[in-house]
Amino acid sequence: MPDLSLLFDTAAARALDARASALAGDGGWSLMAQAGLAGWQCLLQQWPDARSLYVVAGAGNNGGDGYVLATHALQAGRQVQVITLPGRLPATPLAQQAAAEFAAAGGSSIEFDGQLPVADVGVDALFGLGLDRAPAGMAQALIEALNASPAPVLALDVPSGVDADQGGVPGVAVRAAVTLQFIVCHRGLYTGDALDHVGQRRLAPLDLPEAAREGIAASAERWVGDRLRALLPPRRANTHKGESGHVLCVGGNHGSGGAAVMAAEAALRAGAGLLSVGTRREHVGAMLARLPEAMAHALEDGAALPALLDRARVVAIGPGLGQDDWARALHASVLACGRPLVIDADALNLLAQNPHAVPDAILTPHPGEAARLLGCSTAEVQADRFGSAQALVERYHATVVLKGAGSVVAAPARLPRLIAAGNPGMAVGGMGDLLTGVIAGLRAQGLDAFDAAAGGALLHALAGDAAAIDGARGLLPTDLLAPLRRLANPERSP
Repeated sequence: MPDLSLLFDTAAARALDARASALAGDGGWSLMAQAGLAGWQCLLQQWPDARSLYVVAGAGNNGGDGYVLATHALQAGRQVQVITLPGRLPATPLAQQAAAEFAAAGGSSIEFDGQLPVADVGVDALFGLGLDRAPAGMAQALIEALNASPAPVLALDVPSGVDADQGGVPGVAVRAAVTLQFIVCHRGLYTGDALDHVGQRRLAPLDLPEAAREGIAASAERWVGDRLRALLPPRRANTHKGESGHVLCVGGNHGSGGAAVMAAEAALRAGAGLLSVGTRREHVGAMLARLPEAMAHALEDGAALPALLDRARVVAIGPGLGQDDWARALHASVLACGRPLVIDADALNLLAQNPHAVPDAILTPHPGEAARLLGCSTAEVQADRFGSAQALVERYHATVVLKGAGSVVAAPARLPRLIAAGNPGMAVGGMGDLLTGVIAGLRAQGLDAFDAAAGGALLHALAGDAAAIDGARGLLPTDLLAPLRRLANPERSP
């Protein structure tokens, strides 16, 4: 069985398909036959009582997969209707063969006229990987009709209209209940806007010759909870606080002291042994009342900062920092200190105003901050999340956590990691401050920048999922602190 944690771009998926078809010597028919059968079996498993279905079939090979599925359904005694776009008959040899076999089995197809039949299930076999632009005209109308239909939709390989490479949705796209991917997991279906369209994701690896997979490299790796055990082993019995590292959090400008408090507490809950905070004088009392474990220091003119930097193993800067003269002075000192850094929030915005390399730093931008760091629009970042993360790595020579649904973690010369956890309730102010602290806490415990970034993002997302068990709406960042501590000790999990 293939490694389900590996994600592939569309170029790799197409290369695998072409190579396997060449090795099979049948032009790819055996693969299409397998894909169509896998689609039918998936439909039966998900909707065993379905008696009627329609298959929206495009002119390419994805449509051919749909015709094969329709043939199996017809032979099993189901009511089946294949629907095509007007004037778009099967155009590839494989699709033509599949359509001919469907017709020979007694099936018929009709052109889309603006309406879809009543059915128990709809099947999207319209475009698959074959579309790299927003659907238009009748294709757009057909997808809109699919989404308006009460029938749940099974998407074959990719929901039509979704960019399987980057996770963007440039226009209208099918909202599937289940997406059955063929051969490999497509990286774009695990991040960004795609997550609102894929439903449950499944994989039919198909029976490929081993030689077909040789030399085809994954372009990302999906990270789930079991990764934490390797990153966070049990501590030795004779340990001491210094071994777990000293984190310094710098931030909390006027009116924003809570951001620094949350980052600080998260660093401790993630396992840091010591925690200092440099903040505005007005926040010191509240900080100590909330978190007496913190060593809180008033930084009104920055004079005390060098001594704090000397003692720290890792410095986290940005939560509640602001962009005034006070913030700029602290920012300049921290970025020049030579310590491993975690840079977030306004510290990222200040960096965007004066872009330069920050080696041994972890940047944690949300899409808007990433856009400012790259000098582009937020929409451009979201349309190409993997490319944007890599561009940030190259511009700043740093490790990057591009936050959002399906966070992307990238670093120089490393395979990107995609965080397969988290929920919409985490889209609330302060969640990023908590993440900053978690990553800093892991970095202080000796993890390298890439592992601390990916492990911290995963730990944070899993804590969010645990905290959202009673519902995502109304979730607060501090709700994550209790599950954060539990999840940071994976040896205690069953």
